[in-house]
Amino acid sequence: MIDWGTAQRVGELVAGSPPFGGVRAASVEPLAREFAGRVSSYSDLYVPGELPVLELVDRPGWIAANLKTMQPMLAPLTEPMDIGKGPFAGPLRTVSGLLLGTQVGALTGMLSQRVLGQYDLALLDSSVTPRLLLLAPNLAQAARTLNVDREELVLWVSIHEITHAVQFAGAPWLRDYLGGMLKELIDGLQVTLMGGPTGEDAAETNGDAATDGNGRRTGWMAKLPELPDPAQLRDMVERARRGELLRLTLGEDRWALVERMQAAMSLIEGHAEHVMDAVGAEALPSLPRLRAAMNRRRESRGLPWRVLERLLGLELKMRQYEMGRRFCDAVVDAGGPQALALAWSGPEALPIPAELERPSLWIERVRAAHPG
Repeated sequence: MIDWGTAQRVGELVAGSPPFGGVRAASVEPLAREFAGRVSSYSDLYVPGELPVLELVDRPGWIAANLKTMQPMLAPLTEPMDIGKGPFAGPLRTVSGLLLGTQVGALTGMLSQRVLGQYDLALLDSSVTPRLLLLAPNLAQAARTLNVDREELVLWVSIHEITHAVQFAGAPWLRDYLGGMLKELIDGLQVTLMGGPTGEDAAETNGDAATDGNGRRTGWMAKLPELPDPAQLRDMVERARRGELLRLTLGEDRWALVERMQAAMSLIEGHAEHVMDAVGAEALPSLPRLRAAMNRRRESRGLPWRVLERLLGLELKMRQYEMGRRFCDAVVDAGGPQALALAWSGPEALPIPAELERPSLWIERVRAAHPG
């Protein structure tokens, strides 16, 4: 249903294509590799084989990479949408694909203006080789805006993303764990979107706009949502204003699954921040200044970005950095790096949301499971 060619073209129009601005990867690659070894040792994460090389990309290249990753995630949600079999089915399907492609492209185009680097991991297809992407134009622009040394900023971003590569390589169960939760979430969303029979059964009833003996809608009409009453509408508006649109859309049952994913991502992001401070000072003498500059950048998003982040739940990313780092700092303060290393021992060792808020609960639980 999604016209991915349209998504790419729209994304590029929204993003623009500024030059690389002199950003290079070759000069920071050896230092990033050296840092990966430090991360591995500090975190007790053994890395078998080679990590991905650093790749410089422009905004269109980043958009293309992310659209490729998004296809297996979005296809199950859009392909079941039945347009019908009448004479207008073909044109309607084309128009729908163009509209969805435009929406997806506009979103990725906007995001491509902000991202500095990315560990590109296809959670739903473990056969796809991960990539380490550096968005060169954005790094050049950020270095000017933040008034920091360009190569040091590139190194900062590189070692942050290479830390993620170490995490997933050293804890190979992590990719399948997150991918399984993502698939479960998508499968649940499919049921919500369909709202009725699928496949041949759906085709047989799509033209039926009647009601049953109890006045309930059947066929395609059964898929139309009921209009909310005024009280429900006010609640929806208030929750959207508080940035809970994603939770409102998913429902409470599936939101619990999202919270489990958030907790795992908070550990992943927070651990990268913690490790940067713990073992990164030698590689980056100006680490405190860079961190202060990056924090300013994270906090200086303009009004359009704040609105978009609240609507889509993207503010969660910022909270993941903060909450996850506080959790990792507290665990190491209480039990040293070896205590934090237990978090990578398996899915059961990951902190749950309540434990992120109170690390002592996680320490108590995990120590009971690993008395040695």
